[in-house]
Amino acid sequence: MSSPPPIPISSQQSSHNHKSSITIPIPSLRPILTRLSGLSRHALSNSRPWTELIDRTALSRPGSFSEATSRVRKNVAYFRVNYLIVLAVVLAYSLISHPFSLLTLVTLSGAWIFLYVLRPSDQPLVIFGRTFSDTQALFGLGLATLFAILVTSVLSLILTAVMVGVVIVCAHGAFRDPEDLFLDDQQPLASGFTSIFGGGDPSFGSASASVMSRV
Repeated sequence: MSSPPPIPISSQQSSHNHKSSITIPIPSLRPILTRLSGLSRHALSNSRPWTELIDRTALSRPGSFSEATSRVRKNVAYFRVNYLIVLAVVLAYSLISHPFSLLTLVTLSGAWIFLYVLRPSDQPLVIFGRTFSDTQALFGLGLATLFAILVTSVLSLILTAVMVGVVIVCAHGAFRDPEDLFLDDQQPLASGFTSIFGGGDPSFGSASASVMSRV
């Protein structure tokens, strides 16, 4: 007795796999990660010694509000990288203390980066066999972000952490006497940002230009 002929299912399986696939064409992450690493190293190289920041002998009460404002302005110009690190630590501690908010923020950031920022504008986004335009992707990500902000406390948590960090920075800047600081030799950090993002890898520049043209 002969066996029944096999049922051809390869085409159906391939069609099913094609429909359920998610195509997200993105450029190589290596140039972007290299640039971000260079930016981080450059920023950290401009940080001041932490012993200067926490020098107790340099702490004194300001004589007036105008003096406190002047101190804050000078200290921010001198310790700006250190202050940014303090803000980042406060924000990181707040997010780690609230795992759900941290997971929400990481998910949203990953969605924006991989579905919109790093995706070339001339290549469509295909999810489960359906093609989404740039406008549809932006609209969907915007709705998802708005929904996450409304139903979670991630936005209020970030704002609270930033406000706490700013209060710490302003309090330290007001009580830290900047008379012993050499402010004239400080190179503007903005030039470092420009030099890192400005030249070098054309793929990074083209990706940045592509994102800006779509906003």
